Amino acid sequence: MFKITKLNKMFILITVFLVVGVTFTGIGCVDKNTTDASTTEEISNASQDATVKQGIIVKGSDTVLPLSQAEAEEFMVKNQDSDITVIGGGSGVGIAALIDGEAEIAMASRNMKDSEIEKAKNNSINPVETIIGWDGIAVVVNPENPVTQLTFTQLKAIYDGNISNWKDVGGEDIQITVISRDSSSGTYEYFKEEVLEGREYRQDALVQPATGAITQEVAQNKGAIGYIGYAYLDDSTKALALDGGEGTFVSATEEKILSGEYPLARQLYYYTNGEPQGLTKEFMDYVMSEEGQAIVSDVGYFPVK
Repeated sequence: MFKITKLNKMFILITVFLVVGVTFTGIGCVDKNTTDASTTEEISNASQDATVKQGIIVKGSDTVLPLSQAEAEEFMVKNQDSDITVIGGGSGVGIAALIDGEAEIAMASRNMKDSEIEKAKNNSINPVETIIGWDGIAVVVNPENPVTQLTFTQLKAIYDGNISNWKDVGGEDIQITVISRDSSSGTYEYFKEEVLEGREYRQDALVQPATGAITQEVAQNKGAIGYIGYAYLDDSTKALALDGGEGTFVSATEEKILSGEYPLARQLYYYTNGEPQGLTKEFMDYVMSEEGQAIVSDVGYFPVK
């Protein structure tokens, strides 16, 4: 019979401790390796997602907004690894975002001002202008308003405060509610230059932050008058024919805008910091392509010739 001595007892205990220790160490190593591998894989996947998905911000003119939204939607269908975020707010807002490095593309319905170009240069931004389409500014009234046309002299007098009743321009005895875009809008600047010839808007003009708000107000108010981009025209408002010179009046139609007969036609712009590169270039190339320019027409604007 085997006799257990103190020495044997000690040897057995040491052996047991060693076996248990190795077992737990092995378990710990397996768990750690598994965890590390899992974590590494998650980080790798997250990193891969971050690098694959590319994005740019296009910001500015409410006039250009519906066009850019339509272009971005089609572009992202064809380039599902890209993210084009389009934000309105006005030409001035978009240009400021470009200057501050908060947007890759500024949408504008007017040229950049000298002061904006100077500020851009001070921020090491080099604005490059691209004409992406043409637009016409429609002067609109409520469909129930019997007035169908205005001379530039009459339109100017309405907006600078010298005419305040529709009867003074051949309409009913109704007070005129003058509606304007806010000063951050390129349309505001363009209208001020072309119609008011640099004079200030009347003080009681109802200022709206977006073109859609002007359309809604005119549609609800028989005495209202406003101005909107051609693409925003619908049955809720009526566009007035404007003085084309020599006693003729020209309607806001595609044909008259493209021919240059309509007096309030203008170019639409994208501004970038230097020549576009990467995703910005890919998107702008698409906008200027045959397919992209077809979208310009579909939205209600006019392609670059």
